[in-house]
Amino acid sequence: MDFLFSLPYLFRIIVSLFAILVFQKLAKRLDVALLGGILLLAVWTGQSAGSIASVTAERVVSLDMLFLAFVIAGVIWLSSLMSQAGIMKDLVISLKSRLSKRAILAALPAVVGLLPMPAGALFSCPLVDDADSDNELTPKQKTEINYWFRHVWEFWWPLYPGMLLAVDMSGVPIWKFVLVMSPLFLAAITAGYVCLLRSTPRGRATARGPGDKSFLPLIAPTLTVIVVYAAILVLLPSVARFNRYLPMAIGVVFGLGMMQWQRPASLATWFETVFSMRSLSLVFIVVLARVYGAFIEARLPDGTSLMETVRMELNHYGIPALLLVVLIPFISGLTTGITIGYIGASFPVVLSLAGPGAGGLFSTIIIGYASGYVGMMLSPIHVCLIVTNEYFKTSLAGSLYGLVRPAAVLLALAFVYAGVWRVFG
Repeated sequence: MDFLFSLPYLFRIIVSLFAILVFQKLAKRLDVALLGGILLLAVWTGQSAGSIASVTAERVVSLDMLFLAFVIAGVIWLSSLMSQAGIMKDLVISLKSRLSKRAILAALPAVVGLLPMPAGALFSCPLVDDADSDNELTPKQKTEINYWFRHVWEFWWPLYPGMLLAVDMSGVPIWKFVLVMSPLFLAAITAGYVCLLRSTPRGRATARGPGDKSFLPLIAPTLTVIVVYAAILVLLPSVARFNRYLPMAIGVVFGLGMMQWQRPASLATWFETVFSMRSLSLVFIVVLARVYGAFIEARLPDGTSLMETVRMELNHYGIPALLLVVLIPFISGLTTGITIGYIGASFPVVLSLAGPGAGGLFSTIIIGYASGYVGMMLSPIHVCLIVTNEYFKTSLAGSLYGLVRPAAVLLALAFVYAGVWRVFG
């Protein structure tokens, strides 16, 4: 037993993540798998019964969790109401007369990805499903495509909190950060096309028919959420300072209002939607994922934080600076499953390792950001991956395996781009 508690903390974290995959395969239930991973991580990092209860309660009974749960439930309600009202079907018909099937499969989750909402991939799941009306794709393919293209904006889109945090920590003007990081957006699209879309049927745009409706009114509920969210951030920043999820929650409320105004639903439909087991189950799963994150962020019995201990372990083994720039963000992304998590946990170290001049700074940011992104995309506790797997009823381990190739291509392209900055920056 003493031997187990002498193992590096990084090893314990990685084992707990793999345990989630194993538990899901055995139990066939993600909530049970997450609960098993949480308990393994908590006990193996020396947390007592009292501290386990305290860390869990602090994360669950908080304004953050309250508003996050509402946002996730609201997204589910909005997508369900849009689907029941026929908007999802009309949206796909509209796009089919304008784009090829491959373009539609990438565009639908990407458009939804403009809105940095928690579990936002869930919103595009029914759209991707409807786009494959001929059932030419497997559930696994739809899971990977939906999940990957949902996140292609993360590097430079100014609505993403993780990107804004990186801007703040690096001290780079936001316009310059956007210009430097936007090629990674193209790299993500390229990796997704080469590794995920190229194997799907190409298809062609269909002729416009009487059922083809204008595109913009169909996405009005989604656009309403984006516009209200952005307006609050710009005009009422105190709302976001009060709680980071509150602007999004308000946006979702307005989006639901727009939906009801466009295509009114009955009281019975609202009741069935709000109290559906699907929405309650997904909210519970997301809560468990966030509880796991709380134990990643928690302090160990000796008072040091778990991630700080992991960073010290990596330094202790004499790992070269470049490898640290890759490993620390990657591990942070893998263990937090969120951009703002890996930026906050790793960039203080990453930026301290930057080389001289603009070339050294930007090449370090590019590699660190891309490495963290890859870790985040391969994280078993990434909420978007969790809800997409739940929607398409696919294996978490199988989906992660399918994402390794596009992640590797993206990282390789990021290294090439960083090399250009280092030489010519």
